[in-house]
Amino acid sequence: MARTENDSWEITESVGATALGVAAARAAETESDNPLISDPFARVFLQAAGEGMWNWFAAPNLPAQIAEAEPDLKPRMQGMVDYMAARTAFFDEFFLDAARAGVRQLVILAAGLDSRAWRLPFETDGPDAVTVFELDQPQVLDFKASTLREKGAQPTCILVSVPVDLRHDWPAALQQAGFDPSAPSAWSAEGLLPFLPAAAQELLFERIQTLGAPGSRIAVEAPGPDFLDEAARDRQRQTMQRVRDMMAELEPDRDIPDVQDLWYFEEREDVGDWLGRHGWEVTVTPAPELMAGYDRRPPQDIDDATPQTLFVAAERTERN
Repeated sequence: MARTENDSWEITESVGATALGVAAARAAETESDNPLISDPFARVFLQAAGEGMWNWFAAPNLPAQIAEAEPDLKPRMQGMVDYMAARTAFFDEFFLDAARAGVRQLVILAAGLDSRAWRLPFETDGPDAVTVFELDQPQVLDFKASTLREKGAQPTCILVSVPVDLRHDWPAALQQAGFDPSAPSAWSAEGLLPFLPAAAQELLFERIQTLGAPGSRIAVEAPGPDFLDEAARDRQRQTMQRVRDMMAELEPDRDIPDVQDLWYFEEREDVGDWLGRHGWEVTVTPAPELMAGYDRRPPQDIDDATPQTLFVAAERTERN
C-alpha cells in the first residue's frame, strides 16, 4: 500500500504492520538459545495481532517449497533477526545510560511496539523517577496499551502516551503532556527516518533542536550510504517478489507487502552532519560494526543481507 499525505493505519496495516515484523524479530531473538536481548512482550503483541505476514517472516521453519527455491532466504531472515537484536540492544543501552547520567525525560518517537517502558529497569518514584513519553498514531498506542493491560503488565517508569502523528504539531502535544524543554532529555528515532519525506526529517530534527536543552541526548538509526542505490533496491525487490508470488500460491489469504513501498527514497542530509552543525557531539557506528560489537554478523557471501544503516548517538553540548 503506497503512502499518501496524512495517511493513518491500524497495527496490522501499512507502517503499523512493520512494527509487528520488528516484534517478530525481537521474539525470535528472545526465544533463541543465546539471546542478546530479552523482550517478553514481543510474542504477546504477535499473539494479540493474530495471523499475518509478521508471524511467517520470523517463523523458524520456512515452507519447503520456498526454502528450496530461495536458499538464501533463511540466512537472510536470520541476518535480520541478528540485526534487530543489535539495534534493540543499542537503543536499550542508550536509554539506560541516559537515565544513569541523570536524564529524567525519555522520548520515544514513533514508539510502535517498543516495550522499553515496561521492561527496562527504570525508577518509578522519588527524585530519580524517569518519565517516558511515547509518541505514535493513536491506534498503535491503544493496541499496545490494551494488550499489555490485559496481560497485567505494569510500566517500569512514569509512562506518558502522546497520541499524535509526527507529521503534525507533536511538540505542542508533547509539552501539553508534561514535557519540560528546559531540562535535559533523551530522544530515540529507531526505524523511523525512511518512513518520513526528506522535508519531514529536517523538520523533525529542527523541532528536537528547539526542545532539547543542553545535556540532552539522541540516538538515531539513520539511512546508510546505499539508501538511494537503485541497483541494491531492485535486487531486494526481485527477491521478495519471488517469495510473495510463491507465498500467494501456498496461502492466498496471506499478503507480504513490500516495505519499500512505505519508504521515501529522497536525498536528505546525513544525520551525523546535521547534529554536528547544531552543537551536538556525535558518534556514528555503521551497522556491521555495531553487530560485530554484539557478536552478531551478517550471513557471509550474501549481498544486501542486512541493512547498511548508521547508528548515530549524540549529546548536546551547546545551544545554537
